[in-house]
Amino acid sequence: MKLTGSAHSSLLLLSSILGLSSADNSHFSDDAPCVARSPTSGMYFDLSAISLTPPGLKDGKQVDKDDRGESWHAKGHDYPANFTLNICAPVVEKVVDVVGVESSLWKNVSAYYERDGKTYSIGQQASDPFFRGRKLVLNYTNGSPCPDDWNTASSSSSIRRKSTLMSFLCDRDALPNQATPSFVGTMDSCTYYFEVRSSAACGGIAVDPSSGGMGPGGVFGVIMLIAVAAYLVGGCAYQRTVMHQRGWRQCPNFSLWAGMFDFIKDMVIILFSSIGKCVRSNRPSSSGYARAGGDGHGGFIGAIGGRAGGQGGQRDVDAENQLIDQLDEEWDD
Repeated sequence: MKLTGSAHSSLLLLSSILGLSSADNSHFSDDAPCVARSPTSGMYFDLSAISLTPPGLKDGKQVDKDDRGESWHAKGHDYPANFTLNICAPVVEKVVDVVGVESSLWKNVSAYYERDGKTYSIGQQASDPFFRGRKLVLNYTNGSPCPDDWNTASSSSSIRRKSTLMSFLCDRDALPNQATPSFVGTMDSCTYYFEVRSSAACGGIAVDPSSGGMGPGGVFGVIMLIAVAAYLVGGCAYQRTVMHQRGWRQCPNFSLWAGMFDFIKDMVIILFSSIGKCVRSNRPSSSGYARAGGDGHGGFIGAIGGRAGGQGGQRDVDAENQLIDQLDEEWDD
């Protein structure tokens, strides 16, 4: 029996969805790095796919899983500098002599630009994206001092520092690990606004990560239930529309299941009859009755208290032979 086209397609689709969900949602949590949960839809957005890491070295050669040895870049256009930034991680490039930033914090710079031979940080690493309304954003702070505070003598705690605000937009045509940042503008050369287009911002998993997802056994069980449902629905549709069957004969492989049911029913009858025979054979005879089958007469179900010998024994043998003939005929059918 073959499934109909629609049933087969539905089975494959649901199986793939279950497989993906069980494999992907196990690492999500509300405090996971570079993951944000939408307060309106409850979906999780994972930006780790566009978070770059510095390339490693193997046998003296550069190795990078993404074949990318540099951070994301954005042109400044009318701003007199271009920008280098990363998502949820420090930039891949090694930055030094960052204006107004302690040397111990240079390795944590996540966005910067260079102008007039100097390097200006526009934010330290942050890995906690969040939603502002329906916008997925990421904020970097504690960069280089803002222009108005470069020459002030105030304490470092009161100095305003450069910061970055990135808004993530869905781009379904982009590769999973590809991001395209665009510089939107700055009002005071202190706060810089970017838009980042990526497929990572298109959607996530709308399940509670604390559940950990289904295990392999649960996924297999659900797939089996779907397969049985598709078999029954598709088979009934085929029997009704193509074979023009009605009633119970609409069920797929009706003759097979009916034969199995009759076989099981007969086996149950024979089993209980045999048990009754054994029980009665152990009882002492009384009032002229002999034990069932004690003298060679009777059978599976006929010897249930018949008298020993005579016409009663003959009726038992006839009843047994009739039952055997009936079982043989049903089995041949």
